[in-house]
Amino acid sequence: MRMQRFPRLQLAQDMVRALQGDGLFGDDHNGMFLAAPRRTGKTTFLRKDLQPALEAVGAVVVYVDLWADQNRDPAELIARAIGQAMEAYRSKIQLIAQRLGIQGLGVGGWISLDFDNDETSPADARSGLTLPDALRILHQASESPIALIVDEGQQALTSKEGESLMIALKSSRDQLNDPDQTHLMIIMSGSDRDKLLRLTNSQAAPFYGSQITNMPLLGEPFVDHCAKLIEADQPRRAPVDRAVLSKAFAAFGKRPQFFMQALGNALSPLSETAGQFESEVLGEALDQQAADRADMESLYLGLSDLQKVVLWRLLAEKRKFRAYDQDALTFYKQALKDIGSTYKTATASKIQTALEAMRSRTPPLVWKSARGEYAVEDTGMYEWYLDRNRAKTWPPF
Repeated sequence: MRMQRFPRLQLAQDMVRALQGDGLFGDDHNGMFLAAPRRTGKTTFLRKDLQPALEAVGAVVVYVDLWADQNRDPAELIARAIGQAMEAYRSKIQLIAQRLGIQGLGVGGWISLDFDNDETSPADARSGLTLPDALRILHQASESPIALIVDEGQQALTSKEGESLMIALKSSRDQLNDPDQTHLMIIMSGSDRDKLLRLTNSQAAPFYGSQITNMPLLGEPFVDHCAKLIEADQPRRAPVDRAVLSKAFAAFGKRPQFFMQALGNALSPLSETAGQFESEVLGEALDQQAADRADMESLYLGLSDLQKVVLWRLLAEKRKFRAYDQDALTFYKQALKDIGSTYKTATASKIQTALEAMRSRTPPLVWKSARGEYAVEDTGMYEWYLDRNRAKTWPPF
């Protein structure tokens, strides 16, 4: 059975109306910031549901995934995506540029449209125009609103250039939009609400004042969709026990890929399922949940003693984490004693070395912004930490 995609068209249409400024008391026309855990269908929704819905109302959609190439600066990825969108309107943009008396049009200093040579200039080509200028010209050439979707938007904060580009995008929004009409719609998604908040939660943040919304996750309608497909394809399985499958989907963290893999395994003609396949799916989900937690514990226990207590502090403090203040130093000293470590001192330089060592792992354990803010890379580790705290089994030994 080939799994049919589960569209969320109504959610996409509701978001489009909000982005256009039609939501009651809403502020999404000033920027929509969506948080959802990894592998819960966020990117699929943005590409397969939201993007077509925006295009259906005439918007020019620019999509960029900041995890697509982590060897490139996030600012470069965003600017190149805007530059590619401009290529589609090259002739009209050239006429506008000629009226302005310029020979080429630059996007953030990363890519330029050189009208004399009629080709795209190298990445180091420069132009005197700002990003707001470039987006305004794209809007004029396309005669359409622009919708910029930045997937994993928190990654922009990992470089100075990315942070500067975020500030330029906010300026673009302010210049292009007016109270009656939205010409630039900005949609930022993130797999970590804590990191995404750094775009909005302080006066120095590029989009200060905007709100983070938890993106609705797949739920009962998705499970029912899967159950109906099974009943249609294998009538002998009917009626499918939706309650058990719902428990399995929740145990998988509402991650559709893992859930559908488990369904495929249980429904395979090679499966040795003795009873109801739903119970096998639930069992696989619980086994996966236990394996994930065991992996985190193994990872934690493999760290040096100083890395353990620094990560412990980061898990406990989240956005309030300060690596080197007196409270943190006092915590490290006591925590090292609690775990029976022979390591007694935690100087600022040694703490920094511990943090950098956790950042350089593959995959990394710790995330760092260009401003020196830290966060745990995998948000699932927070849940693991909280679960152990509730069970009074923290720290692991």
